[in-house]
Amino acid sequence: MSNPRPGSPAPRGTSSSVDNALRLLELIGERHALRVSEAASLLSVAPSTAHRLLNALRSRGFVIQDKPNGAYRPGPVLNEIGLAAIGRIDIRRVAHPILEELREQTQETVSLSVLEGRNVRFVDCVEGPRAVRVGNRTGVVLPAHCTAAGKAILAALPEPELARRYADRELTARTEASIAVWDDLEAELVQIRRDGYAVNVEEGENGISAVSAVLRDLTDAPLASIAVVIPASRMPTRADGAELAPAVLRARDAVLELLRAQV
Repeated sequence: MSNPRPGSPAPRGTSSSVDNALRLLELIGERHALRVSEAASLLSVAPSTAHRLLNALRSRGFVIQDKPNGAYRPGPVLNEIGLAAIGRIDIRRVAHPILEELREQTQETVSLSVLEGRNVRFVDCVEGPRAVRVGNRTGVVLPAHCTAAGKAILAALPEPELARRYADRELTARTEASIAVWDDLEAELVQIRRDGYAVNVEEGENGISAVSAVLRDLTDAPLASIAVVIPASRMPTRADGAELAPAVLRARDAVLELLRAQV
């Protein structure tokens, strides 16, 4: 069998499958949730074909299911593509004044972060005014499970998506305080969901602690996180972090209000 010449049209079946997969992505983006029966009807294909296409998209992270046989929702890959295209610029622009306000309230360094795979990337930062402070962290990448910013986002992920990202359940320890056992991380994520904020005491870097809260988009998916990052000498325990949490949560709410106003 000869291969198609470069630039020649794809076989008809392949083209149709690609078109249907792209249409499914558009539909999920529009509706935020799509069942197999709905997909089959909207595409005018058999349910088995719609199921196969949705499963292929799920295996690549474009869509997720909250439970077996449940509706398909936008997955992390779609979120990350959106962030790469426009999200980070918009979030930074909207959130930056709030970061500055939180810096003034706490007199500490404040950061904005996004999730990239199993890592968290700091995409904006304003340094605190104190002589002893955490420096600008913009561009720094750390394992998500070792930071308050990352754990806040991980706690907001749907369970199937968390399981997909950590299929091997392997966690890298960066310091003696890092969480290195999966069951311990799961227990902490439960606590973060209960409290509404995450705390890190020298888990990612010696001498640095933090308190963080997640920012969610209009579909309730985690979009980014806002954090106060502080020398561990001023936040040596998790209880000390709890004192900063109300200010972080108020800043989170202020950013969300501005983002909703933009929409």
